[in-house]
Amino acid sequence: MANIRIVTDSAAILTPEEIEQYGIVVVPLTVQIDGTVYQDGVTIHPKEFLDMMAKSDHLPQTSQPSIGDLKTAYDNLYAEDPDVEVLSLHLSSGLSGTISAAQQAASLSAASVTTFDTLLADRAEGFVVLAAAQAAAEGKDLDAVIAAATEAREQSHIYLSFTSLKNMVAGGRLSKTQGLIGNVLNIKVGAYVDSEGKVDVALKGRGMKTIAKFNDQVIDKMKQYKEMLSIGISHAGVPEEAQQLADRLNKIWPDLDILVSTTTPIVSTHTGLGALAILYRAR
Repeated sequence: MANIRIVTDSAAILTPEEIEQYGIVVVPLTVQIDGTVYQDGVTIHPKEFLDMMAKSDHLPQTSQPSIGDLKTAYDNLYAEDPDVEVLSLHLSSGLSGTISAAQQAASLSAASVTTFDTLLADRAEGFVVLAAAQAAAEGKDLDAVIAAATEAREQSHIYLSFTSLKNMVAGGRLSKTQGLIGNVLNIKVGAYVDSEGKVDVALKGRGMKTIAKFNDQVIDKMKQYKEMLSIGISHAGVPEEAQQLADRLNKIWPDLDILVSTTTPIVSTHTGLGALAILYRAR
């Protein structure tokens, strides 16, 4: 039986139980706040980060894992088993250079490493990682594990809303901003991650009714699928709204265990406070 190990980055929302069950190796991204560098999920955690970001005078800066840290992860797996095949799945190349760093690290490691761009982030990235991990746990070969990840990537979607575009504009993470002219920071926006893994605007307007309308549209779209496989709700400092949205979705899909999470510092740096996302996998 092939020994396939899964590596990912800290932008993927996974539970501790999922990480332990599948032996997933998570390499942290980094975030810098007021001159201090933190490792995502290691030396700083989501809720703590949101408090610090709210008080910071400057937009935090994020960085992909170093090539050295990724190589170390691969080398450690190789040391455990020289026959290991590593599948390293990462945050969208449309949002981060993590996949490029992984490719460079793979070329330097003695381990056999295949890299995979999920074109996603947060819990949706997690859906792809889990699909690969589950296939590997079933004893499938590398081609089949990659096929499982590819299928999950095609089935996974991210829709998110912003109460402010300050961080997204400052971080250059919107693929199209031509229509956002005027007092851009007061516009409420519904957005999605497109097929290239970049954030694009779907709906904009003034007032919270814009976000409510956007969420209604997303849920109507979700209802059109034959089967809803997984749902996640992630937020940046609005836990009550996130839980309310999860409860609403659970009434429609009562058999799903919807994970409600505070998004990672890497994501909330770009979304800003008040962001809310519906992430789902469906067919």
